Amino acid sequence: MNVDMPQPDLSSHGLSRREFLKGAAVAGGVLLAGGFGYRQLHNHLGRDFRPQRTRDYLESILPAEKPGNLPNFIIILLDDLGYGDLVSPAIAAPNFKRMASEGTRLSSFYASAAVCSPSRAGMLTGRYPVRTLITLPLHSTYDAMNVLLDVLGMYSYNVRGIPGDEALLPEVLQRRGYRTGLVGKWHLGGTPGHLPNDRGFDSFFGALWSNDDPPYALYRDRQVVVPAPANQDVLTHDFTQAALEFILASQDHPFFLYLAHAMPHTPIHASPEFRGRSQAGLYGDAVEELDWSLGLILDSLDQLDLSRNTLVLLSSDNGPWWQGSPGFARGRKLQWFEGSYRVPFIARWPGVIPAGMTSSVMSMNFDLFPTLLNLAGAPLPQDRIIDGKDLLPVLKGEAASLHDALFFYNTRTLVGVRQEQWKYYRRYITDNSAFWPLRQGPFLFDLGIDPNESYSLVESQPERASALAARLEAFDAEIKSNLRGWL
Repeated sequence: MNVDMPQPDLSSHGLSRREFLKGAAVAGGVLLAGGFGYRQLHNHLGRDFRPQRTRDYLESILPAEKPGNLPNFIIILLDDLGYGDLVSPAIAAPNFKRMASEGTRLSSFYASAAVCSPSRAGMLTGRYPVRTLITLPLHSTYDAMNVLLDVLGMYSYNVRGIPGDEALLPEVLQRRGYRTGLVGKWHLGGTPGHLPNDRGFDSFFGALWSNDDPPYALYRDRQVVVPAPANQDVLTHDFTQAALEFILASQDHPFFLYLAHAMPHTPIHASPEFRGRSQAGLYGDAVEELDWSLGLILDSLDQLDLSRNTLVLLSSDNGPWWQGSPGFARGRKLQWFEGSYRVPFIARWPGVIPAGMTSSVMSMNFDLFPTLLNLAGAPLPQDRIIDGKDLLPVLKGEAASLHDALFFYNTRTLVGVRQEQWKYYRRYITDNSAFWPLRQGPFLFDLGIDPNESYSLVESQPERASALAARLEAFDAEIKSNLRGWL
């Protein structure tokens, strides 16, 4: 039997249906506006921006009295190159091996994040990326991923570019009288105030974003010179040529060149001359072309008689993604195990750094900031925590340790800590994609005998695990109480 249920008579209460809907719409609008307002206030307070501090610090740095005595610096950063790629039998890398034989290789060198933008932020500021508020890869306005991350509130306090109150390596070196140039990938912001020429680089040739982020155009300083879609087959060639031109034009001045290659990040490209050369597919072809590029850079320094006054540093922004070798290590890009953080590192400076040396002292890419500042005679900022330490004694074989502990994040979540050969992970989501909803751990690994993190010693070494867990929790609490690290 059908029974007609009585409908509420809005008019009997002096409220028409239209008035009811209008009132509901207004109430919804008020709630929406309130939520938006709360989010804006939350972001504003959480950012804790203090740009005047950095302006004061940079203004305090004076040009060098004798700039001719300053050493040159070149950082060559490869994109998603794995720890094991340079020693793979499937990839010919004579120039990488040449650089290692002429300098020092660090076998326990880590990126400061397991993904691109945060890792670059850490390297250029000398600080854990979480302090810089860059904890995710940045995306262009036109990328669907940017919209998704925005809607989900994933950006740390909605920061879309390296904050203006972070003092960047090129800004400091520029104040000391260095000619500063960026060739290749920036990936720290694409709006005015966050562009390379705004943040310490005298010259820029390259891309603002990753090569998988449309529209992928190439810029010379602030102007597009290769409209999207740029031909990525020739990126390594063109970036190498631009780097050589910068070195040639700057040879009579102290210079800082940051050569940030786009390869072998997905989508992988190589020039026609290198396609099919390696035994590791297109990925290997791209790496072999990067090896060719390195050879030209080193040859140029030798030919211009600059090698003995130029510190060349080579590394990767994080571990390999879909392709590439993490070597013996567990994990890949965007994870938190060794394979995602441990990256190749070679330093070459004839006459200063010993040739053919390997050091297992653990270090991180944010150590480059204080290292280069000290060599340039620039003081470190005293108003903020600088997590990096001067790496030169390690590179010269004069130091047996550098950091008491290093910490590892998954975006904004602190996951692990390493102290000496011991690596501890708190209970966290699994790295096994077949069981992605599950959590695993806590884990304790002895990297000295178990470098691929296969056997947890939590049960057999409970006191050590507890001590490292306490160390991790204490650092987590410190960060949460003073996120930006202001002093």
